[in-house]
Amino acid sequence: MIDLRSDTVTKPDDAMREAAMTADVGDDVYGEDPTVNELEAQAAKLVGKEAALYVPTGTMGNQLAARTHTERGQEILVERESHIYKWELGGLAQLSSLQVRTLDGGERGIPTPEQVREGYVEENAHRPGTGLLSLENTHNSKGGVAIEPEKIEAAAAAAHDLGLPVHLDGARVCNAAVALDVPVHEVTESVDTVMFCLSKGLGAPVGSMLAGPEEFIAKARRNRKLFGGGMRQAGIIAGPGLEALGNVERLADDHANATALAAGLDELPGLSVAEPETNIVLVDTSDSELDADEFLAACEEVDVIGSKFGEQTVRFCTHWDVDSADMETTIERVASVL
Repeated sequence: MIDLRSDTVTKPDDAMREAAMTADVGDDVYGEDPTVNELEAQAAKLVGKEAALYVPTGTMGNQLAARTHTERGQEILVERESHIYKWELGGLAQLSSLQVRTLDGGERGIPTPEQVREGYVEENAHRPGTGLLSLENTHNSKGGVAIEPEKIEAAAAAAHDLGLPVHLDGARVCNAAVALDVPVHEVTESVDTVMFCLSKGLGAPVGSMLAGPEEFIAKARRNRKLFGGGMRQAGIIAGPGLEALGNVERLADDHANATALAAGLDELPGLSVAEPETNIVLVDTSDSELDADEFLAACEEVDVIGSKFGEQTVRFCTHWDVDSADMETTIERVASVL
């Protein structure tokens, strides 16, 4: 089976398993787990922020950011196809009592400064006002596009001019940095807070990081406890996370595999596949006799699995558990389906 559903399906390598087994641990709720503390320090350094907080999932990291930045009843500006809005079970409303105002970020999923200004609502006697702008990079629903730092900076500057903090859902921000050939901190420097995942392309079995100013992270730590994310001897899972931080440059291999896969699939009859920027390949089946469900079912019969992303759109995601030979095999198997 070639599993291309997501880069979350990876298995930890021997170094990660060894790191878990030998991790020096303590009670993280008391701030006494040395491995977690080291992971948080290294993660903050990677994205150029003062401090970081280890959380079980990227969704928790995003929702913590929203809860910590805002007051109940405020509005949050989000791109209308963003993960924090579309794929997190309405957490913005359920966990933080936020009203959501969506912006159309176009093909690349990044609102313009003009859209940020138009979407902003000033607090008055009748309206709660806008409390946060949330951006995403890479943008999952747009096919893993790596949004340029200057476009993030432009949207963030518009928000800051209005007195709004800016959060970045950077689940795959390391992919963006590798694709753009810039340091990770250059992609994140214009936002106030950023969440990024250890458990996607970087290969860790568990965990994500929320980074930002020290005062913000102190408040987020308290909210993490509220959300049920206070962990005890978490060094056992933080150890593999530390190993994962060394895998940023390796993401280029995933991008190369995605490019090869997209090129091969695009040559097959009935499929249309744009060249990916990172590790996400979106396959349009509109010109075939199959919709997304039928296409995925047929692929599974030949031991290839992916994810439905629309009625005629399928997502294949490359990761470190697949290689270039698997890409060739995938193309051959999909060809047999068609």
